[in-house]
Amino acid sequence: MNPLEQIIIEKIKAEGPITFETFMDLALYYPGLGYYSAPKTALGRAGDFYTSPHLHPIFGAMLGRQLMEMWMIMGKPSVFHAVEIGAGAGYLCKDILDYLHNPLPDNNDFLKSMRYMIVEPYEHFEEKQKEALGELAKDVVWVRSLEDLTGWGNPPIPPFAKGGDAPLTPLDRGELSGSPAGITGCIFSNELFDAFPVHVVEMAEELKEIYVDFNGKEFIEVKDRVSSEELKNYLKEFSISIPQGYRTEINLRIRNRLEEINSSLAEGFLLTIDYGYSSKEYYSEDRTRGTLICYHRHQFNENPYQDIGGQDITAHVNFSSLKKWGARLGLKTIGYCAQGTYLVSLGIDEVIADIYSSGPDYEFEISKIKGLIFPQGMGASHSVMIQYKGEGSPELRGFSMRDQKGSL
Repeated sequence: MNPLEQIIIEKIKAEGPITFETFMDLALYYPGLGYYSAPKTALGRAGDFYTSPHLHPIFGAMLGRQLMEMWMIMGKPSVFHAVEIGAGAGYLCKDILDYLHNPLPDNNDFLKSMRYMIVEPYEHFEEKQKEALGELAKDVVWVRSLEDLTGWGNPPIPPFAKGGDAPLTPLDRGELSGSPAGITGCIFSNELFDAFPVHVVEMAEELKEIYVDFNGKEFIEVKDRVSSEELKNYLKEFSISIPQGYRTEINLRIRNRLEEINSSLAEGFLLTIDYGYSSKEYYSEDRTRGTLICYHRHQFNENPYQDIGGQDITAHVNFSSLKKWGARLGLKTIGYCAQGTYLVSLGIDEVIADIYSSGPDYEFEISKIKGLIFPQGMGASHSVMIQYKGEGSPELRGFSMRDQKGSL
């Protein structure tokens, strides 16, 4: 039995059964021992799963292209913040910056305006990101939370910028200007919301919630009354009717994160890439066991009670909740579609021609890129949603082929 398991057991003994949401939170984020909070956690091919940036650097190039389009739509502001949440090992940041340093039209002007920031609560991930970025790290500012972006001026100076020989960052040069109203630019994430702890519910004679108990030998699940009426309200809000025996997840933390993002963003975009569904698809009658799944060494399983702290636990995203809760805050959904469609519409063929067509490994590169686009890879499993805070409803190229926001 590992130390984290013992901590959870002691909590159950002291307080009684805990909600699955609490269990998932402890398993993933308990300080120093949770899956994401432990320094030993490795991401990518050396870890338990990989994401689009691990598949091919063109994914970051396409997001670099997207950020530049947003900057142009906003009238090329002199300061455009590109804020990444959940940067993992730093590959996406590196690929975005590598692409933008190519001598392509408008790249130089955009680079002069862009202020790249990473919201990273964990020092061990920050160190991994700096290692991956190398010399590019001098152009990135790290903060611990979204609150550090706004409210009282500049974010605090990150540790690596304090040394006498450390390179000057945009923050040191006084080029980052937070304000009580928030930043101008884009806040974006790739596979972030799926890692938020979720409540697990099951319909019996009435809605019940899944709690985690310990019987002296192992963790067991028990059903009891819901821990919050918000869970019942959620089903009503999204017109979800589930039959007896139906089990699924409810992610309420997305709403809190949207509120934080809204407070940090004065004007600009929220770009979310993740695997998930519309509310209608998520809670369809044939998805009777929900979407909860665990990953360990690139193998998936459905048992969150094994190797606690050593495996990832995840659930799909209800994109309808992002749209509805975002709209209440003034974040208008201006586009939503499958990742493959988005990348093709955004012009991935043009980027391939610019960067890879003359290379000796062209066919090999194309074979990897297909995994980002084709339905058999991440092209259909992942979706892209972009929301906007500001006047009007900008039209983005990535949704010109197909926009499914009306399905949410």
